[in-house]
Amino acid sequence: MSSNGTITFSEDIKPLFRESDREAMRKAFDLWSAADVRTHASAIAQRLHDGSMPCDGAWSPEHIALFDRWVAEGAVD
Repeated sequence: MSSNGTITFSEDIKPLFRESDREAMRKAFDLWSAADVRTHASAIAQRLHDGSMPCDGAWSPEHIALFDRWVAEGAVD
């Protein structure tokens, strides 16, 4: 989180996506690209909430809440 409390993609969201997550989704979009994740945020959030993403186990509720907050606050790079 930045010094002003803003959740940013580079500091807070990107690190949640592992290399294996990125490779699994690479045919559709790049999970390490703020623009791609922003574009697909609704679909990503749905999959995070239903536990189908990442494919090897669900994120913690705290990580899901962080992603949701990032989206709600404007999906800052």
